[in-house]
Amino acid sequence: MGTGQQRALEELGPRFVLPFQATPLDAGAVFARQAPLVLEIGFGMGQATAEIAQTRPEMDFVGVEVHTPGVGALLKRIGELELANLRIVQHDAVEVLRQMVAPASLAGIHIYFPDPWHKKKHHKRRLIQPEFVALLASRLAPGGYLHCATDWQDYAEQMLAVLGAEPALANTSEAGYAPRPDWRPLTKFENRGLKLGHGVWDLLFVRQPLTQPS
Repeated sequence: MGTGQQRALEELGPRFVLPFQATPLDAGAVFARQAPLVLEIGFGMGQATAEIAQTRPEMDFVGVEVHTPGVGALLKRIGELELANLRIVQHDAVEVLRQMVAPASLAGIHIYFPDPWHKKKHHKRRLIQPEFVALLASRLAPGGYLHCATDWQDYAEQMLAVLGAEPALANTSEAGYAPRPDWRPLTKFENRGLKLGHGVWDLLFVRQPLTQPS
């Protein structure tokens, strides 16, 4: 971890890193306003996260990441860009979703380039699995969106199958995969891959209206 990241952790961490808690987050109190809330899971070094928050100032963002260098790097960007609409939780995403995020409270969820665990024997470790997707769907408000992206075709195919099987979600694209939304910037690694002919697959699903008890 570089000195800039370490300094950002020390100076900006107390303000922008939210401690994990076992009660739902009060986003209105955290951001001092009422705005649509988007959760990003696994933001890596946070370059795209910061860019999205900068270009969508009308929304508030919480990024979840366990690795300290990534947290430090994103804090550094928050300081450089003077972002007021972005916070970080350094904790396991499943526990954050279950305990810190109230049901039907999110306007969106971003999961970009999660670990593909490309060996077949490791596929069960992939993040996008039916139980996890059901949890994600439960945290989205009706009309809220789940946006995933991957550069591994077989993972894209698994994502499409798992997301398509979740009854609370509807695919926004009749073709299956969606065009890259304007809000997701191209990363330098993605640009490099595209120049080499590698594919990138975006999936954009929305939360169905909540069913009324009969």
